[in-house]
Amino acid sequence: MDSATQRKWDEASRTYDFFTFGEDRRLGQHKQRLFSKARGETLLVAAGTGNDFKFFPPGMHITGIDISPQMIERARRKAASYSGRIDLAVKDACNLDIPDSSFDTIVTVFTFCSVPRPIVGLKELHRVLKPDGQLLMMEHVRSAFGPLGVMMDLLTPLSRRLGPELNRDTIGNVQKAGFRLRRVENAYLDVVKIIEAVHATAPEVKNEAGVIS
Repeated sequence: MDSATQRKWDEASRTYDFFTFGEDRRLGQHKQRLFSKARGETLLVAAGTGNDFKFFPPGMHITGIDISPQMIERARRKAASYSGRIDLAVKDACNLDIPDSSFDTIVTVFTFCSVPRPIVGLKELHRVLKPDGQLLMMEHVRSAFGPLGVMMDLLTPLSRRLGPELNRDTIGNVQKAGFRLRRVENAYLDVVKIIEAVHATAPEVKNEAGVIS
């Protein structure tokens, strides 16, 4: 367990809900649409205080994990009001003590801008995802727009002390971890992206229009 990261997010748990209020107003519809695709046994990585539980369809079995015990303690209150089953546990995304091929769906929301070793963490998700499973992500990434990207690079040494890094190449990291991209979409400018991925060895599925899904 990464104790420094744990302490950072224990501290952040005190004000976490305040900062996610505006996030829900701006991105709530995108989350609802993304989470509606979840199926089967579902893992929510970095559950935080449970703010995103409300976006899941009812009746699911969700395992929510976070490196911060304080986040998990706050999340328990929200889990109790979900119309399904949510099991919560303190776990490090880079070292999951979970058997291989345990989940049909894995969901992350603004997670891999904060995991200290993102490719290691994504490889762990690849390991615990079933071969025919899906990875659904909403993530902050570095902007491809020159001046904005440079500004994000300059701000990241400060931002990582308090929370996330601003300049991660999460799309590239997902591919390096053994996933194949199914869909990438901008949710806010080009700095918040929806990423859907599957195992690189999973067969491609095309709809009637011939589009990979």
